[in-house]
Amino acid sequence: MASHLVQGRPITTPVHVRDASACGASYLVRADAVRAVLAYCDLDVTEVLPGKALCTLVFARFADSDLGPYHQFGVAFLVRSPEAPRPRTRSFLSGVRELCTPGTGAFVHWLPVDQPFALEAGRTIWGFPHEQAQLDLRLASPYKRCVLRKDGRLVLDLLLRPGVPLPRLPTPGTLRPSPVPHLGLPVLGTPTMDAYTHLDGTTRRTRWTLHPQSVRTRPGGALIRLGNHPIAKELSELGLPKRALTTTSIARMTMTFEEPAPV
Repeated sequence: MASHLVQGRPITTPVHVRDASACGASYLVRADAVRAVLAYCDLDVTEVLPGKALCTLVFARFADSDLGPYHQFGVAFLVRSPEAPRPRTRSFLSGVRELCTPGTGAFVHWLPVDQPFALEAGRTIWGFPHEQAQLDLRLASPYKRCVLRKDGRLVLDLLLRPGVPLPRLPTPGTLRPSPVPHLGLPVLGTPTMDAYTHLDGTTRRTRWTLHPQSVRTRPGGALIRLGNHPIAKELSELGLPKRALTTTSIARMTMTFEEPAPV
């Protein structure tokens, strides 16, 4: 356990989220384009297919957490473990091996939130790339929607159609989940994942544990409209908008964020 002082308030890790819901869409994008985006850090993307990387857009409502209630949007990429040797050749099998390698996780590239305390805590404790933004989340309707604006400019409008329900395993924590639907959108048991961040010259790794309920997933199922914000331009350079590989929704989940460790 470790204690951090945020705006005069002590926050102890692990930090707990007692009630949250989330939706996200994952896309296959060009690995070389992602490497150009992530040139500021020392991590390399996982090529889930030769020349292809996984980009996930996720929005979440944190109704009850140690940091208070807030809304969040995330842009993340699946990355290789820093300890894993670089594959000599790229193939479908090498991509599968990387997906199953311990330490493979989600690199959090951009993580805007709508509450200043959550922003300062995330940057101070875990090095999350939080920025203040305006998030309009619509999670109660049959179609899930996120309208994200930053500095009065539209970043994106993301509409998801939930898929089929997934079964819940009776014994949590017995299987390591596939990282394909990430960020933070698990499909089995009580999965854990490594989240990587890079802020102020330091790369950090944080272990997340998630307990999801009422998970739905499907191929495709996302409609995205990009705005005129620089992040929207960055996403367009990755090839968005395009058909999503998968979409996932979680009606309710609890989460635990551990103390980060430098990489």
